[in-house]
Amino acid sequence: MRATACLLALAAAPAGTAAAAPERVVNVYNWSDYVDPKMLDAFTRETGIKVVYDTYDTNEILETKLLAGRSGYDIVVPTGPFLQRLIKAGAFQPLDKAKLPNLRNAWPEVTARLAAYDPGNAYAVDYMWGTTGIGVNTALVRERLGPNQPLNTWDIVLRPELIAKLKDCGVTMLDSPDDIFPSVLQALGLKPDSRRIDDLDRAGDALFRIRGAVQKFHSSEYINQLANGDVCLSVGYSGDVLQARRRAREAKNDVDIAYTIPQQGALMWFDAFAIPKDAPHAAEAHAFIDFMMRPEVAAANTNFVSYASGNLAAKALVKPEILSDPGIYPDEATFRRLFTNTAYDDRTQRVVTRLWTRVRTGR
Repeated sequence: MRATACLLALAAAPAGTAAAAPERVVNVYNWSDYVDPKMLDAFTRETGIKVVYDTYDTNEILETKLLAGRSGYDIVVPTGPFLQRLIKAGAFQPLDKAKLPNLRNAWPEVTARLAAYDPGNAYAVDYMWGTTGIGVNTALVRERLGPNQPLNTWDIVLRPELIAKLKDCGVTMLDSPDDIFPSVLQALGLKPDSRRIDDLDRAGDALFRIRGAVQKFHSSEYINQLANGDVCLSVGYSGDVLQARRRAREAKNDVDIAYTIPQQGALMWFDAFAIPKDAPHAAEAHAFIDFMMRPEVAAANTNFVSYASGNLAAKALVKPEILSDPGIYPDEATFRRLFTNTAYDDRTQRVVTRLWTRVRTGR
């Protein structure tokens, strides 16, 4: 009966018409302010695949959607520890590397580091990498801390007597315990990837002591706040702070933004493309990743967002002022001060969540 009905429907169709081909779509879920929109348009023009692009500003939001299942997304971009945890949870499908010829452009050292979260690099391709450090409005901070206070130190964040002087000009911090706790542990001279409850309590106490000076915990709003001069210090992501600097310069508003990697060390992180296990358009997802791994496309995205690309071949096409900026592409000495973290086990995650809630709420 179904076959007969289909034949009758075709017979009834007006002469000269044909069934329309289904629209090809790729649903992307990525961090905010993290891609050159022109590259999305170029992908659609070349492939005919429409990009539906949504954004988030915490890994926790992404994780919740993926673990609930049927998110509808074809491409997501988790950070290393969350990638590791979601792989273990079976949230992703293995990449079909035969469909990704531009993987040859990947940066071997970055790929090797990413393998700590994704053994064999079976599920993910690095998109961008960077550090978590300190962004400052140099004039406002110098005005309050004086000309001799070093700015490349976690002391200006964690010493209550210093950060209290910045409260009036605005302080923000990432709403991301997975970034903040390793950074504070390192600043305290402890292992940044520590699971010891005593160590985590010490980090939580250090944050609790300075929380009153923090205007807001948020992982994206600080870009415009820094650029506009609304805040004077943000613990944030390297590229975000440098985007703020660029926006301030474009606005010619006399706001001078600097990004520092603290001398005690900083967290090096990796954001990677991955395809959810139940992605409705896996073929289009592979096409999208392969397009993004072209050197000229990867370089365009780096030039737009001021983050280092996981694409080694792209370096030759990155703007000289970005390539030479140690806040984006650190020199060897700075590289040695960078550390990575891995996913917390369930017990440690509960402890960190409890401590972070106390910091954010003050209770």
